[in-house]
Amino acid sequence: MNESIIDNLQKEAIQLLKQLVATPSFSKEEDRTAVVLDDFFRHRDVTRYRYLNNVWGHNKEFDARKPTILLNSHHDTVKPDPKYSRNPFDPSVENGKLFGLGSNDAGGPLVALIAAFLNFHEEKDLRYNLMIAATAEEEGSGSNGS
Repeated sequence: MNESIIDNLQKEAIQLLKQLVATPSFSKEEDRTAVVLDDFFRHRDVTRYRYLNNVWGHNKEFDARKPTILLNSHHDTVKPDPKYSRNPFDPSVENGKLFGLGSNDAGGPLVALIAAFLNFHEEKDLRYNLMIAATAEEEGSGSNGS
């Protein structure tokens, strides 16, 4: 794998995570992060779909005859505890760690899956299709999530 491609994917993922942290996305109120994710995919020419606050897309060479691997995580958060010691919407980095509401549940996993998806997005002759889904209302088990 080309190291510059990996470096670029890492930078894009970190920037996306910062943008997600800075955007309030309480469960059942994820409309703003759904826009962030939809825009992110649109700018990278990903065929994408949105239903309510769920955003998903598939690889460029999607073939309905092939099996599909779904990469899925959620983009909603719980409300910050009143004892939270930081600004929950300030994606600050200290000692190589990014802090902020949703940074590890599940923004970090979500952007890691997005980076993996983007790594294979334009590959030809994959044995499988790849789909990425950023789903809503996971934290509250809402009826409008996945």
